[in-house]
Amino acid sequence: MSANLLTKNLAGGHAHRTLFESLDLTVAPGDVVGVVGANGAGKTTLLRILAGDLDPRDGFVSTAPSDAFVGWLPQEHERVAGETVGHYVARRTGAAAATAAMEQAATALGAGNHSRAAEDAYAHSLDHWLASGAPDLDERLPPMLADLGLDVDPRAVMTSLSGGQAARAALAALLLSRFDVVLLDEPTNDLDLAGLERLEGFVRGLRSGVVLVSHDRAFLSRVVTRIVELDLAQRRVAVYDGGYDAFLEERAVARRHAREAHEEFADKKADLVNRARNQREWSSQGVRNAIKKAPDNDKIRRKAQVESSEKQAQKVRQMESRIARLEEVEEPRKEWALRFTIGSAPRSSSVVATLDQATASLGRFTFGPATLQVSAGDRIGVTGPNGAGKTTLLRLLVGRLAPDTGRASLGTSVAVGEIDQARTGLAEDLPLGDAFEAALPQMVPADVRTLLAKFGLKADQVTSRVARLSPGERTRAAMALLQARGVNLLVLDEPTNHLDLPAIEQLEEALESYDGSLLLVSHDRRLLDSVRLDQRWHVQNGGVTTAQVS
Repeated sequence: MSANLLTKNLAGGHAHRTLFESLDLTVAPGDVVGVVGANGAGKTTLLRILAGDLDPRDGFVSTAPSDAFVGWLPQEHERVAGETVGHYVARRTGAAAATAAMEQAATALGAGNHSRAAEDAYAHSLDHWLASGAPDLDERLPPMLADLGLDVDPRAVMTSLSGGQAARAALAALLLSRFDVVLLDEPTNDLDLAGLERLEGFVRGLRSGVVLVSHDRAFLSRVVTRIVELDLAQRRVAVYDGGYDAFLEERAVARRHAREAHEEFADKKADLVNRARNQREWSSQGVRNAIKKAPDNDKIRRKAQVESSEKQAQKVRQMESRIARLEEVEEPRKEWALRFTIGSAPRSSSVVATLDQATASLGRFTFGPATLQVSAGDRIGVTGPNGAGKTTLLRLLVGRLAPDTGRASLGTSVAVGEIDQARTGLAEDLPLGDAFEAALPQMVPADVRTLLAKFGLKADQVTSRVARLSPGERTRAAMALLQARGVNLLVLDEPTNHLDLPAIEQLEEALESYDGSLLLVSHDRRLLDSVRLDQRWHVQNGGVTTAQVS
């Protein structure tokens, strides 16, 4: 059914901190609202409030009709032990919860409770169960998995799936959902290009309203019709009509106007204050001259001098009144900005890494045979669908995986800096500060904490175990490690996953100035277009094709 989602004067936060307030928003059928903002601005908090999972600090959320089926698909970084693909999809689509509620209501009726309330509860839960798509979900699931190229039985356990397979299972759950309003938190993470195209087509084709959080700029450009910006630095919420690119232009103009308005106010106030100061000095000087120069018997001249001084004092009061009446224009707050550079190491050997007819088998999947070479200074973009073998290729090249057949070798004086998909560059069981010190024993603790703070990692994160950090925090910690270490071979596996937009832009700038060898695996289309590359390697079904970038 068609449904509207409405927020009025909405505020959200956690503990003692308010993250956003005064949000008025209407999401109608066909609307696709993108929520953007720096990490920690409250994007996930907003989705949780819209889903009814978290109470707002102020304001309210409502739907019309009131029984609209609002579906929230949060980020999931850990798979539930023992959960099958079928159960995972049923949970994510809301079918499992709808089935449980319907069965509970039916049990109550079957126990002899035939009150009007019990009958209404059963009728409502039955309607909800039907609307969720639960009755035929088991029949719809296998064809969807096959369509997405996920060759697994619905009874397979989610923990047995690779990262790429898990991403396709998540996409299957989304494509099979039947929500009246859809809330999506980072739906593009871990999806390959084919998956991104399917997701884009699905979102654009939905008749229901959508609110989504994403850091994929190409995805935002293609699907959103409105933007909600949670601006933590300015402590404001703004709603922009139009798509993502229009939002960027409008925000840039608004920020420029805000700076210009403040500068005009500051210049005008400084001018008035300076003129008032001069008037005050002239008035004081006039009084002193009147007393000093006028003879005692020259009453007329004395009177004229005093009147002149009083006029000067009146001008001072008028100037001060003008200053007081000036409408204050607050100076735009400076946003915290990540300043990221990649530490460089001395040049390595001319041949950085090679594969010679190398193969590697992982279960039923075999990568290779592949014969490849990375030379000093090569900048290589690696693309391919999920499960094609991109991560296996990287592991072979840097020596983290020994080939089953053929040879793999790393050159001399190669200093590898790596951000892998799992962000495992630091000891998982240690607090972040201790893990960082263990990885960089030459740095004193005070310098470690200063460096981490520059990446937005404060005391709470520094004292938390690495395993408990969010993916975004782990990514920034990995970036801090790259800045502190000297590297001449940089290996990045989906580095933009879980990074906010300002951090992605900083990564692009850092890669532009980095002059060592680069292996970049990414499905971020704008990142691949923005970063300077001289080769493209495409991985498909365990094989690699190479091409020069003109």
